[in-house]
Amino acid sequence: MSADTQKQAAGLAAIDHIESGMKVGLGTGSTAAWFVKAVADAVRDGLKLTLVSTSNQTTHLAQSLGLEIKDINDVGKLDVCVDGADEIGSGLALIKGGGGALLREKLIWEMADRCIVIADAAKHVATLGAFALPIEVEPFAYKGTINRICDVLSEFDIAKLPVLRKKGGESFVTDGGNLIFDVPCGAILDPSGLASALKATTGVVDHGLFLDLADVALIGTDSGVDILHP
Repeated sequence: MSADTQKQAAGLAAIDHIESGMKVGLGTGSTAAWFVKAVADAVRDGLKLTLVSTSNQTTHLAQSLGLEIKDINDVGKLDVCVDGADEIGSGLALIKGGGGALLREKLIWEMADRCIVIADAAKHVATLGAFALPIEVEPFAYKGTINRICDVLSEFDIAKLPVLRKKGGESFVTDGGNLIFDVPCGAILDPSGLASALKATTGVVDHGLFLDLADVALIGTDSGVDILHP
């Protein structure tokens, strides 16, 4: 089974966790897109939902499918958020942000009573870090911020340098107007410590370590959808 087929299976399985009347956060990325499409089908069949989005990309997709996206500030607390991940490690610790929406994703996740992560089988790993860790940075004086980030990384025995993300030859800019630097860590042996240290670094807006946030993971495999808990 291809990764795309596994992503589709996970995305479609997540709709079984959604009930009429819920306030739902829609994630960003190729796997989350399958869930958005499943939501559109369910709404056409009569399911009543209040929807918010984690990115402009997802908002455009949802609207193209006839869904109405509300402002999170008008909706408040969510019942559930369904989103993808770039890596899923032990205890459902995650790396997210490959699609560039990590800050808004984390803001929406923090507003949800329950967070469901959906992914293909290759995303389930023993140790986080093979996927480069995204770090969202304020553009002003970013070179000084990168120096501070490098100091933090060295404390956690990560020797690789942050790499500025680019798109079409230009610096990638997030929906919030920030830059993203990707760090090919190799292995993150202390995700909690690294997350706290990066968050405390002046100039860092946020990072792609999502810890103690996911309540359940739906993993598409060749034999069906596996359900994992922390």
